[in-house]
Amino acid sequence: MGRSFRDVSLPKYYRESFFTGKPFFHPDLFGGRLGVAGDPVPYSTARDNIITVLLLLCFIMGVVAFTKSRDFMMRQAKNFFRRPTGLLSDITETAQEIRFQLTLALQGCLLMGLVCGLGVDAVLFGDESLSSRPMGRVIEPLSAMGARIEAQGGTLPAHVLPAQAPLSAAHYDSPKASAQVKSAVLLAGLQAGGTTSVTEPAKSRDHTERLLPAFGVPVEVDGLTVSVTGPARLHAHDMSAPGDPSSAAFLAVIAAVLEDSDLTIENVALNPTRTGAFAVLERMGADISYANEHLEGAEPVGDVHVAFGPQLMGTVVTPEEIPTLVDEVPVLAIAAAAAQGETVFQGAGELRVKESDRFAAVIEGLAAFGVRAWGEGDELHIQGTGEPLYLLGDALADEDSLQLPTYHDHRLAMTWYLMGLATEAPVVLDDASCVSVSWPSFYADIEGLM
Repeated sequence: MGRSFRDVSLPKYYRESFFTGKPFFHPDLFGGRLGVAGDPVPYSTARDNIITVLLLLCFIMGVVAFTKSRDFMMRQAKNFFRRPTGLLSDITETAQEIRFQLTLALQGCLLMGLVCGLGVDAVLFGDESLSSRPMGRVIEPLSAMGARIEAQGGTLPAHVLPAQAPLSAAHYDSPKASAQVKSAVLLAGLQAGGTTSVTEPAKSRDHTERLLPAFGVPVEVDGLTVSVTGPARLHAHDMSAPGDPSSAAFLAVIAAVLEDSDLTIENVALNPTRTGAFAVLERMGADISYANEHLEGAEPVGDVHVAFGPQLMGTVVTPEEIPTLVDEVPVLAIAAAAAQGETVFQGAGELRVKESDRFAAVIEGLAAFGVRAWGEGDELHIQGTGEPLYLLGDALADEDSLQLPTYHDHRLAMTWYLMGLATEAPVVLDDASCVSVSWPSFYADIEGLM
């Protein structure tokens, strides 16, 4: 194939200050600096000119932001002055608006946990894909703590009403390993009196319990049980965040299946609860190594080197591994399609309630490329071809285009785009813009590597 990659850096979890380059916002702690006790900003008249220039620049940036998201702002202003009824007004979001309100809509579960004890009246809503995701599993434990949440059909939009009494601490046995559910309950526990704890059947992503101590909240971890004691007050803390391992997995998979590929992905989060995709790829025969490993706060970080694996082999992904790679299953399906033998994702039922039914979508998409895949209960089976993927494209050479649905799911859009590159098939996505939810420059970055 003769393809090779150059070093790249991934989208980060945080935004940096335009002037200082220091991180000032982290979406794992929602509401910006809500409830944070920081130091007062020193002031000197000697810097008046600089301050004036900065304020003017902020004003200009604000005008630009407003013009880019004018429709969204107008809807919010309208909803502020009238109580929403039914399912609110129709929400039609552009890619720019999605990025503008990402921290509000994308993590509705965590916002419920944060807002439900603040004594405010709020409505949380999201785009089409988010509004189809079940919120009952979050509403149930929060309601048991005293939160008042109304969600017609158990999905967004969700109306959070002021609690009639302070939230009560509680213990919740989660039927599934879910970082969103766990974090929502823990964040609500920060506003409750006493110890709030969550026990999971398997370990889910642990960013919340790693982050909270840095912001002044002690967290107790005992096996699969995580506990916080409230009421608690957060304090300000400067920190940087590494590259997203879920995004890195897409680069790692395409490097593993394309001949002559050699890729180094710098500054990637190597949290053990997020690196399952790398472990599975390595087990399948991909050439993966790590360098420059260090800690950023409580998060392990390093560079990931991936090279082409001449012959990938099928593998079995256990239910215990699924929480560490659940968002990467679609792209791992590409590696499974290229592998020799069968790959099985056990306990993958969670895929059915992501931004789309990814379980069914993966089977449907692989079938379009001529790859056999099927489901048996919560097991996803993929029969690998054991051959270079471009041979699949040869069978589709007579097709003018291969139309593939994304179901407005960014992970599916990225997966089928990469599958098109690997097979050299004429793939056309029905909603290519949905990748902007997590990686706005995805297509440009990939094209720059080829």
